[in-house]
Amino acid sequence: MPASEFIGWFADIGLGDRARVGGKGGSLGELQRAGIAVPPGFVVLTTAFERFLNGLERKGPIRSLIDGLSADDHAAVSACCAQIRTRVTEEPLPTDLLDEVSSAYAALCGDAGLDAVAVRSSATTEDSADLSFAGLQDTYLWVTSLSQILHRIRTCWASLYSTESVIYRRKSRLPEEGVAMAVVVQKMVNARTAGVMFTRSPMTGDRSVLTVEAAWGLGSSVVGGEVTPDRWVVGKITGDISVREISAKLIQHVPMPGGGIEALPVAETLRDTPSLSDEELQGLRAIARRVEKHYGRPQDIEWAVAHETNEILLLQSRPETVWSGKAAEPVARPASDPHAHVMSVFGGKR
Repeated sequence: MPASEFIGWFADIGLGDRARVGGKGGSLGELQRAGIAVPPGFVVLTTAFERFLNGLERKGPIRSLIDGLSADDHAAVSACCAQIRTRVTEEPLPTDLLDEVSSAYAALCGDAGLDAVAVRSSATTEDSADLSFAGLQDTYLWVTSLSQILHRIRTCWASLYSTESVIYRRKSRLPEEGVAMAVVVQKMVNARTAGVMFTRSPMTGDRSVLTVEAAWGLGSSVVGGEVTPDRWVVGKITGDISVREISAKLIQHVPMPGGGIEALPVAETLRDTPSLSDEELQGLRAIARRVEKHYGRPQDIEWAVAHETNEILLLQSRPETVWSGKAAEPVARPASDPHAHVMSVFGGKR
């Protein structure tokens, strides 16, 4: 189905389209175009958000209210954000936008809407190399109807005005005029196993290894910290597994029949069983190397293994920020005497 004013398909977008599709949408399109397997989907573009927000602004200011807030006045930020979120979630979608989202959903899942989708926020300021909004906007899993999708699009937009997100923007001195929200609508993976992997060690910053964390079921249990995942450290080039930590995985997140997810106990026979085989670990290693090479920098990757096919699918890839940020920091304060500055940098080294 061709792109339209308000809809962009993964095959047609990439990181260069961040202003229209946000960080998450741009990454998913970039991965698909690079030949990496991702679940199919589309993005409700920032033009849709702008269309919707402009209609709200005609009834009362929003962006100017945010620009006038102090990051230190948490009470004022909280009160203002609560009012804005209510306005966003209660306002109907314009008819032309509603029609385009409905057509895209039918093209993705069929007129009967038999496939569940994830609805994921994709802010233009998130998951960049300089700023990371991971966790500050919303994701909704196992959404099973058009009416639920339309509601979740609005709640994703509203999450742009969470107290935490607005304080983050005010502290970062981001003008509201440049802030927008796209929304990813993507087929769900009925995951047998899911988790995250880092293409440099999150513990030491070592770029020669890959760290993989995994648990049974959907990856939300790992990302949300509700289960202690299995953990492996794998040589990025050699494939040698230097660390194996198999945890007691007591719960797993699974889809509910009517939509949404629930936490259920893991069968006793599986609790202490590795959630990935060595062959699957090597498959993840190969994919991680391709992704890191494509982006040219260490990555923080979310993935899932499909229950029916055992296919590995990527759900997101974002720049690793912790160690990259440390590497970007100056190793010494500039001194008025250039000789003193050079000695402060190299004096302790041999």
